[in-house]
Amino acid sequence: MTIGISSKSGNKGSIRLTCRFDFNCIREFKTLYEPLLNDASVTAIEVNMSGVEYVDSSALGMLLALRDKAKGLRKQVTLNECRGVPRQ
Repeated sequence: MTIGISSKSGNKGSIRLTCRFDFNCIREFKTLYEPLLNDASVTAIEVNMSGVEYVDSSALGMLLALRDKAKGLRKQVTLNECRGVPRQ
């Protein structure tokens, strides 16, 4: 399953999610953000949520974990293009 892509431009890393963002995505989400956290030249990570059609509590926990890890490395995390109310 592919949940999204990650890329880097200058000092900004981007993750574009295109999935049903739930517990089943934990491992793949980590593979998207860990290289960006480990790259010293990246100071900001943007998570584009435009392709997300469903979010559960596990996904929210993954986003909080990313935020906490990034904060410890003095990197900023932003969520972009969040749409409406996710389906339950």
